[in-house]
Amino acid sequence: MDKLKGFIKYKRKEEKTEPVSKRLNDYKEFTQEMSKEELQEQGARCMDCGIPFCHSGCPLGNLIPDFNNAVYKNDWKKALDILHSTNNFPEFTGRLCPAPCESACVLGIIKPPVAIELIEKYIPERGFKEGWITPTPPKTRTGKKVAVVGSGPAGLAAAQQLNRAGHTVTVFERDQKIGGLLRYGIPDFKMEKRVIDRRLEILEEEGIEFKTNVNVGVNYEVEKLKNFDAVVLCGGATRKRELPIPGAENNGVVQAMDFLKRNNQIVDGLAEPVADLNARDKHVIVIGGGDTGSDCVGTSNRHGAKSVTNFEIMPMPSETRTDASPWPYWPFTLKTTSSHEEGVERNWSISTKEFITDNEGNLKALKTIEVEWIQEEGRPRLQEIAGTEKEWPCDLALLALGFTGPEKTLSEKLGLEVDERTNIKAKNNYQTNVPNIFTAGDMRRGQSLIVWAISEGREAARSVDEYLMGSTELPTKGDGDLPEA
Repeated sequence: MDKLKGFIKYKRKEEKTEPVSKRLNDYKEFTQEMSKEELQEQGARCMDCGIPFCHSGCPLGNLIPDFNNAVYKNDWKKALDILHSTNNFPEFTGRLCPAPCESACVLGIIKPPVAIELIEKYIPERGFKEGWITPTPPKTRTGKKVAVVGSGPAGLAAAQQLNRAGHTVTVFERDQKIGGLLRYGIPDFKMEKRVIDRRLEILEEEGIEFKTNVNVGVNYEVEKLKNFDAVVLCGGATRKRELPIPGAENNGVVQAMDFLKRNNQIVDGLAEPVADLNARDKHVIVIGGGDTGSDCVGTSNRHGAKSVTNFEIMPMPSETRTDASPWPYWPFTLKTTSSHEEGVERNWSISTKEFITDNEGNLKALKTIEVEWIQEEGRPRLQEIAGTEKEWPCDLALLALGFTGPEKTLSEKLGLEVDERTNIKAKNNYQTNVPNIFTAGDMRRGQSLIVWAISEGREAARSVDEYLMGSTELPTKGDGDLPEA
């Protein structure tokens, strides 16, 4: 296997998938395992470029060329140590991250980039298989107690880092199980929940305490947080964006996250199907073209929808980079997911004007109009195109329009400053206007990526440790300890 000319000799490979007809019958992950040799070839495609721009593309600062090289050399244990030095949960990001590192890959200028996310996924899988991933509780405890509110990727990362520093950490989660949107927002066909559960076993054995069905500020008084030396708020940006048009309050108009959460609970045996949140034999229209919209498409097809249509108000993106997003920046290009491949009619530059209902208030159709974006003084302006009105049969409309910010309960009860989007304000060290309260993830920065959530959780933990102890030995972004050669 030739590493020197690997980027020339070996083509980029992706995981093969089960046929659509087969995978629509359940909610299991449907990718087929790649061989060790294939993955080594993918590692060999890494160019060892002088300036690895993939580092700047990764919010975690993952040491990408280093773990690629270790995989190429078949030293998977070293690859795991390198990856874990900057990323607490690579088995999550290897499945769910949109891989901005690959967009910044130098090889991507002239060829398909290195399959970084693919390699990242298989490193922890090998680690779990070989028994290399084991609990590593701290040798000593500091006597300091920290509360982490929210158990999504930011909360879990903060909790593990703070526990490693020797603090006693309690994680509060308002839902029935730990994981936040990892558990209740991501369909199992993208990440089975066993992937979360096996990591949680590690965290529990390391000494982190998890408390579920605890909604701080609702059924858990905020005054009780005074029992902790520090608090880290990682509750996410959970206020769903509405679509304020006629008929939006009627039956059949459903928020995407309500639809996805219920389905995940059903798959997990925690809930029973309900007609209002089931797409079987219905004409489904998903409004919103992002990842959440894609997840609704895949779930609706598994329900047995009569038809699935997707609306996006923005124009159809280019299939390749444009001058608006030059390398190494994130390219706003057309993204076709596995869910899209399973069956959907996609429509761009279209705006929903009205939800049409029958006499009993049940949705039966949508009224839309085509739109175009006009540049005025350097800013885009939405303009409707006269004469393009259309009605679409629809029994279930799923609103996948993103989130507008965190809920206000905690910030108001704790006296925290917020910005115009209700995100909790924090200094560069993640500290709020209340000195012992810190915040990280979507609750601080707004709706974002899983990789940013983990990064912020790690960085906030470092600041909390420094606040509690006067100094910290926790690593900062990209400051992982490489194992000795």
